[in-house]
Amino acid sequence: MTEREFQAKLAELDRLLNDPEIRMDPDRVWALLAEISTQEPGSAATRP
Repeated sequence: MTEREFQAKLAELDRLLNDPEIRMDPDRVWALLAEISTQEPGSAATRP
């Protein structure tokens, strides 16, 4: 996962959790958390 993809996933997660106009989708939240949690700190920028 590239740094750009990682940041996009974080932004989507932030919107799902904090934007009152966005409908909560628990399955998507958990899926994003699972994808993000597999990244080692600092490794997103080094992966292609």
